[in-house]
Amino acid sequence: MEPSSPQAQKMDDVWSWLTLLPSPSDWPSSPPSLPLAASADRSILLSADRTAGSNAEALATFSISLHGFPHPSNPVSTIWVSEPFPLTSPSSSRILLLLQLLHEVISLSPSTSFLHFDTASIKLDMVRISDAIAGAGDEAAVFFALALLLRLFWLCAYDAPADAGFLFFRSLGPALERALDCRWALRGFLLAAGPDAEERFVRSLGYMLAKWCLLRELQPGAGRRLPATCCPSYAAEAHGLWVLKGFAPVSAMAPVGTASLGTNLEAKGSVLRYALAHQQLEAVVQLEYTVCLRDPRFIKIGVRVDNIRLHVVGLRFGRRNEEEESDGVEDERHFPSRVRLWVGPEAGAAYAIGPSLGRSSGNPEREVETVRTITGRFGGARSKAPGIKAKARTSARSRGRSWRWEQEAEGGAGVFDGVLCDASTGAEVAGWRPARGGGGGGGGDPRGGMRRRYSGSGRAFSKAGGVVVAGDELAEGVSWRVGREMEGRVVRWRVGGRVWVSYFPNEVKTSYYETRSVEWREEVELALVAGGESTRA
Repeated sequence: MEPSSPQAQKMDDVWSWLTLLPSPSDWPSSPPSLPLAASADRSILLSADRTAGSNAEALATFSISLHGFPHPSNPVSTIWVSEPFPLTSPSSSRILLLLQLLHEVISLSPSTSFLHFDTASIKLDMVRISDAIAGAGDEAAVFFALALLLRLFWLCAYDAPADAGFLFFRSLGPALERALDCRWALRGFLLAAGPDAEERFVRSLGYMLAKWCLLRELQPGAGRRLPATCCPSYAAEAHGLWVLKGFAPVSAMAPVGTASLGTNLEAKGSVLRYALAHQQLEAVVQLEYTVCLRDPRFIKIGVRVDNIRLHVVGLRFGRRNEEEESDGVEDERHFPSRVRLWVGPEAGAAYAIGPSLGRSSGNPEREVETVRTITGRFGGARSKAPGIKAKARTSARSRGRSWRWEQEAEGGAGVFDGVLCDASTGAEVAGWRPARGGGGGGGGDPRGGMRRRYSGSGRAFSKAGGVVVAGDELAEGVSWRVGREMEGRVVRWRVGGRVWVSYFPNEVKTSYYETRSVEWREEVELALVAGGESTRA
């Protein structure tokens, strides 16, 4: 592992720096400060200022200031000031400061939601979040650095000169990679915050990561490989469900194959590429599990899909009214084209027999109706004798769906595999590639069938661009059998998924297309007791 950069270490030091602030009686005349980012002649500082109050009730406010940036009146400008917090309780001050940062990050997040609720109505429970952060151990400092980086990003975007944003990404790139490595702390916060705050937070994070990815593409020396933590995920158990959630800025997803850039990238093409870069895949998988001990010979574990929700959201601000005209570019988005989910005992486990799959391989039944037409006459062509006439008609009908779902087994894991197919050509969208010479690849060209994919009665996606697969679509489950000697134990099970998203033109005229994918792997705990639920996933 490469050593951490000085900037990454400074961001990690903020948590301990807050703890080591001087006592109210020993407060220095010059406010304590910590550089967050610095170059030869410019810096971004975090400072702590003592406010009025006795030593027993001393308060402090924290501020972020820019030093050395051109300013009409002052080379030092303060761009953010916190609420006053008590100095006598450093641990309480840290949590209160963290909550303020998180709430401001949530309120600044991009949203295209049709539910226009005031972000001020989102209340973060101090006790729940404090317990979640404390339970993450050493990751608490890393998560605090992530929250501070997110708030600093929005300050640079709104309230600071452009040079400050350049210094932010140039100096804090390694710190951002380090700050993303707080898997358990981030999971604990998202669970404690609730789904509404979770959605806003991850979109705020996704917007910053989308900008970071764009900057890396413009800097040849930055490298194209992004850390896997750019696409965070977590798994949890609740009320008989295993829930897997994953979030991935499209720019951070791995390309599949080679994208077509088209023959010309005029201004509108550049706008399209920019719009496509500001999108995020949000995936939710809910698996219902059961533990049955009725048979004296074995324990039966059953898993079925309760819900799969895939949504590609635009990371932009505001929502265009339906009556407003649009050039079509802002309505272009990637769409889910394949999803592969797996669940089963942890790799290498030998105590489970299975999986037993609940769905046969695809062999669609076709309904065929045959009618033939036969015409004949008795006598010659000029005969007036009555003739005999019979008719027969031939037709074939079959049911087709945009998504084809299959079950497989890989080792001890059961696999649910869903593939989007073009209704007119039958081509699998995620795996389609054009033939050399410009013609369509094998199985037909699905690009025509994917146009205007968000309208019409036979569309494969919702109006908002998402896909929802409920239990009625995947009613068949997967089961395993475990020996009775395992009864009462708590074992680890793996839950994971890989999702592909593709882009084909919808309304605009362009030859650009691409497919990207992301993979998430998580573990949950399974208690082998009747009706048992794990206490931690």
